[in-house]
Amino acid sequence: MVRINKLAKDLGFKSSFLIGKCQEYGFVNIKHHANSLTDEQVDLLRSKLVKGVELAVSSKVDKVSTKDGDGDSVKVKPDETTLEIRRRIPPWKQRAREELIRGRWKEVTKVSVPKRPRKFDRRTKEQPKAKRHVPLKEKAGKATVELPASVKDVSRVLGVKAGDIISKLLMEHNVCATINQSLDSDVIEMMGLEYGVEIELRQAKDVEEEFLLEETVEKEEELKTRAPIVTFLGHVDHGKTSLLDSIRKTNIASFEAGGITQHIGAYRVETNGKSVVFLDTPGHEAFTSMRARGANVTDLVVLVVAADDGVMPQTEEAVNHARAAKVPIVVAINKVDKPEANVLRVKQQLASLDLNPEDWGGKVQMIETSVVSKEGLDALLDGLLLEAEILELKAAPNNLARGIVLEAQVHEGRGVIANLVVRDGTIRQGNIVLCGQTYGRVRVIYNDRGEEIKEAGPSSPIAISGLSTCPEAGDKFYVVKDIQKARDIALRRQRKIREVTLASRQHVTLDNLYKRIEEGHVKEIKIILKADFKGSVEVLKKSLEKLSTKEVRVRILHSGVGGITETDILLAHASDAIVIGFHVVAEDKAGMLAEESGVDIRLYKVIYNATNDVKAAMEGMLEPEEFEQTIGKVEVRRVFKVSKVGNIAGCYVKSGKIMRNSLIRMIRDNVVLYDGKIATLRIVKEDAKEVKAGFECGIKIAGYDDIKVGDVIEAYEVQLVARTLR
Repeated sequence: MVRINKLAKDLGFKSSFLIGKCQEYGFVNIKHHANSLTDEQVDLLRSKLVKGVELAVSSKVDKVSTKDGDGDSVKVKPDETTLEIRRRIPPWKQRAREELIRGRWKEVTKVSVPKRPRKFDRRTKEQPKAKRHVPLKEKAGKATVELPASVKDVSRVLGVKAGDIISKLLMEHNVCATINQSLDSDVIEMMGLEYGVEIELRQAKDVEEEFLLEETVEKEEELKTRAPIVTFLGHVDHGKTSLLDSIRKTNIASFEAGGITQHIGAYRVETNGKSVVFLDTPGHEAFTSMRARGANVTDLVVLVVAADDGVMPQTEEAVNHARAAKVPIVVAINKVDKPEANVLRVKQQLASLDLNPEDWGGKVQMIETSVVSKEGLDALLDGLLLEAEILELKAAPNNLARGIVLEAQVHEGRGVIANLVVRDGTIRQGNIVLCGQTYGRVRVIYNDRGEEIKEAGPSSPIAISGLSTCPEAGDKFYVVKDIQKARDIALRRQRKIREVTLASRQHVTLDNLYKRIEEGHVKEIKIILKADFKGSVEVLKKSLEKLSTKEVRVRILHSGVGGITETDILLAHASDAIVIGFHVVAEDKAGMLAEESGVDIRLYKVIYNATNDVKAAMEGMLEPEEFEQTIGKVEVRRVFKVSKVGNIAGCYVKSGKIMRNSLIRMIRDNVVLYDGKIATLRIVKEDAKEVKAGFECGIKIAGYDDIKVGDVIEAYEVQLVARTLR
C-alpha cells in the first residue's frame, strides 16, 4: 500500500493531479492525498503516466581521438536513450511539464524556461537569490514534539508558517485554533502526516528531575542521617500548638489570634544531641493543599487527641489525610491531667480506626502527654526519634540544596520573604534559587529563631530573602549554579501555566471513569462517602468495595456521618476522589468549592442506585441520569398547628423561588428527613403558584407534619440529562 502524496513525490507530480488521474482511471475511492493505493494500482499509474512522458533524454557520448594538430576533437554519437524523472519541478515550470504530459514533444534535449523575476534590494543594490523551498521530507523526515505543544511550537518543528497550519486545521479539519493554543496529540500527528514529517510525541522532561540526576550524591558514605520533619494534626482546640509550645519551651500560642494558629511555621528542637523539626500548621487543610501540589513535606505525623474529648470528626479526617499521604502516625493523648480524662476510651476509639496501640499488640505508638504537668513530652520526642531511625532518613550535606516552600510573604523593607524547609543539601548566602515560577539570589538566611546565619543544612527550617516574586506554598525549590538557567526555567514554567490557562487537572468523575480506566490513568477508584446514619455508611461502604476487580480497585478514602463539608472536597481534590452522599446534601460552601475544583459529587437515596452507577461507570454503560436542579431554598421560621389539617410551616424564601408543583426535600442539620411534594402554597390566605426570594409564605407538606423551626425546605426539579463520556 502506497499513499498518494508519497507516490506523487516519487513521480514528480502534484497530489491533486495524481488524484485526478486516479478518478480518470476509475479509482473512485481515491479522493484525498492521504488515501492509499494497492500495488496493482501503483503499477498501472506508473505505466500509464511514464509511458508517454520523457522528461529528459541523455545520450551517451563517445569520445574519439583525432589528431589534427590542435588536439582532440569530440564526436557525439547517440547510443542509448535514458529516461530521467526529476523529483521536484518548480511551479514556474509547470506549464512545460503539462505540455510534455500531453505528448507535444517526443524527444527533448533541453527545456529552456525563463527565470523568475527577482526583487531588487535597494539597500544592497543587488538582486538577492531566490530562496528555494526545500521539501520537508528531505529536510527532516522525523521530528520530536514535547507536550504540551502550541500551534507555534508545531510550526517551528515542521518549518511551516503558523498561519498556514491554522488555515489548514480550520478549512480541512474543522478545528479552530490560535497560535498560542495547545493542540491534542492526535492533531499534532495528523499535521505531521499532512506535511510529510514523522512526529514522535513525548512529555516534556521535568527540569527538576534533571537537577536530581545532576546533583544527587549516590555514594552511601556521603549520606548522613537527617532530622525528621514532624507535623501536628488533630481536632480543633485539642492542644496542638500548646503541646508544641511546651516542647519548644517558648510561648507561641499567646501570639496567635484567639489561640488558633493563623500561619505555617517550622521549628527545630534539640534533644539528647539529636534534632526534630516541627511544623505548626493551621490544620490538615494546609497539609492537604500542599500534598495536592505534590509536596509531601512531612516525614511523621503526630495525631493529637484530647483525653477528655476523645476522637472527634476532625480527628478521623486527619487520620485519613495522613494515610492518604502514606506517612507514619504517632498518637499523643493530650490533657491526661484533667479529671474527666479517659485514656482507655480514647485508645478504643482509635483502635476502631485501625490505630492499634503497641501495648495492645499493635504498631502505633500512643504517648500520654500533658501541657500543664509536662508529662510525656520527653517520651514523645524519644518516640519520634525512634520512628525516624526506622525510616532511615538520610541526606547529603554536600549536595546543592533542595526542599519545599512552607509560605511566602512580601515584607516592607525586606522584599519577598520565603519560609523553607531544606530536605537535602546545603543552602548558602549568595546561592541562586529556583522556586516554582520564580527565582533569585539568596541575600539573607534566617533560622527558626530569627537569627541571621550564613548557611543551612538538611532538615533546616529557614527564611530567605532575594526572590523576584512570591512562590506558592508547596512549591519545590532548588539551588542551581547558573542564574540564566534559573531564569529560563522560571519563564518556561510561567509560559506552560499560561498555555493550560491555569486549568486544574481533570478529576475522575463517573462520566469519564471508563475512559480513564481504558487509557490506564485509573487503577484505583477513590471514594469519599457521607451518609445520614453510621449503619448506612457501613452497608454502602461494603457494597462499593465489592465492586473491585483485578484491574480496578474501589477504595473508600474517608467515610462519615453528616453533610458533605469543605474538608471532604479538599480531600477529594487532593486525592482525585469522587464524593458520594447518601441521604445528605453538600453545604453551600462545599458545593461552590466542588464546582470550582471540578470534584464530582453524587447524591443518592437508594444504595442500589449508587452501586449500580459506579458499576456502570466502570463498564462504560452509563444510562441517562436524572439531574436534580435546585430552584429555591426556604427557611421555616414558625410552625402553626391547624386542626384536621396538620402543621403549616411559616416560611421565608431565602434564595431562588418555590412553586406549588415543585418537588421538595425537608432538611434538618444537613440531613434529608423527607422527600415529597407541596400540598398547599399560600401568601397570607391567598393560594399562590410561586413565591420568590425575599417573601414569606405558608407551606403544607403533603403527608408530613414533623416540622420544626430552623428546618430548610429545598425545592427542586428533575431533569433528564444524557450521560456522555468526556
